[in-house]
Amino acid sequence: MFASTPWTDRCRNRHFVGYYSWTTVLGLCSPSRIVIRLAEKKTSQQRPISTAIATMTTVVPTSEEDPVLSVVRFTAEMSWTEAGPEVAEPQVSSLCLEAQEFMIAGRWLDLASLMITSADLVFSKASEKDLECIFTIICNLVKKPESLDELLEMAKLLSTKVAQQPNDKPALRLKILFNLYNLLEHPYSRFHVYMKALKLAMDGKVIEHIIPSFKKIDSFLKEWDLGVQDQRELFLAISTILKEHKSSPKETFKFLTKYLATFSGEDAHAMEEAKEEAVYTIIEFVKAPDIFQHDLLDMPAVTQLEKDTKYALVYQLLKIFLTQRLDAYMDFHTANSALLKSYGLVHEDCIAKMRLMSMMDLASDESGQIPYRLIKDTLQIEDDEVEPWVVKAITGKLIDCKIDQMNQVIRVSRYTERVFGPRQWQALREKLATWRGSIANVITTIQANKVTEEGTQGMQGLAIR
Repeated sequence: MFASTPWTDRCRNRHFVGYYSWTTVLGLCSPSRIVIRLAEKKTSQQRPISTAIATMTTVVPTSEEDPVLSVVRFTAEMSWTEAGPEVAEPQVSSLCLEAQEFMIAGRWLDLASLMITSADLVFSKASEKDLECIFTIICNLVKKPESLDELLEMAKLLSTKVAQQPNDKPALRLKILFNLYNLLEHPYSRFHVYMKALKLAMDGKVIEHIIPSFKKIDSFLKEWDLGVQDQRELFLAISTILKEHKSSPKETFKFLTKYLATFSGEDAHAMEEAKEEAVYTIIEFVKAPDIFQHDLLDMPAVTQLEKDTKYALVYQLLKIFLTQRLDAYMDFHTANSALLKSYGLVHEDCIAKMRLMSMMDLASDESGQIPYRLIKDTLQIEDDEVEPWVVKAITGKLIDCKIDQMNQVIRVSRYTERVFGPRQWQALREKLATWRGSIANVITTIQANKVTEEGTQGMQGLAIR
């Protein structure tokens, strides 16, 4: 078995997969490929092969030459092989000497630039196993810089080079970027690499490999501690990927609203870039059969559409869904049916959603009672459809109520607000104040009764004596 070295131990601690010898993988003669397969067979029982995209190859140096110089030599020879030995040998020697000088001087960024440039040239020529080994060594250079600025520059350099040709082995390039991300300890450098991974996944059409990471975005944000502009770029990139994937409209809507929420009254130019996404988000909200509440009307990126000559009607549609009832939508449809069709909205689906939204609005009446007749007229349905629509509202957790068939009313105990703005906050504040006063009165009454009871018991004790 190969000897353990500090460099080997670091690789093992990163949970990379497989054992390869530099003298075999980076061998300089054709029989090396046979040796590779033998080495793989011999060591396949030592470590299971993981299918995770982020796993990389462990490279164990067994020769006396530094692994970094081995990579420089291997990539240089592969790059210059077609030029013939007379041209290739001086070039290879020159690159190795230059790399050695960078190592001695501690010029790690220059060394990374030299190595990644050579590696990029052979990306289409080398096998995936060779490339894993090469880039494992190159990525480990991020452990060298002591300056955070130099570390960030190195992360940018490596990630940019790896991602710049997304159609050439995109899954492998994404694996390399994830490996680089895991090696980094500087939060903002990690963020930069992750953004490159998002772009690579999109351009290289391997988005299925990066979508699972979206579940961890909240924890990533805490770690990265991003500014508004970086958050904006992140949310937009993720929502773009999800739109392309078309697998989860609700997730797409979630990240779009996160993106829109980063705009808060900036100058007109900054707000302008959000218009198209704001329109898309409104349409997704109207289409969604299970989203009935949102604060879109409070977002500056959305409210700017109200006076926009091109998108004012889209804003009006949103306002109908969040603040009005079915009759308002029917009037809008009569006047703008072509517009609704152009955005892919189905009239029957919109009616069904507006009926439930109208039910929520009816439930907000302070009396807490809704007559069947009012439900029938508001939802524009027949008498025998009233109770089924009430049940739909209950099933969707939009309201809690009891159906009083005898008196032909429903008695609402809880309802969901379509929007939660200043008026709703004020109502909640008043309810809390009322409850607080009621509780204070109860406590005062209990204490008064306790004093009276103790006094009565004291008088009874004196009477007995």
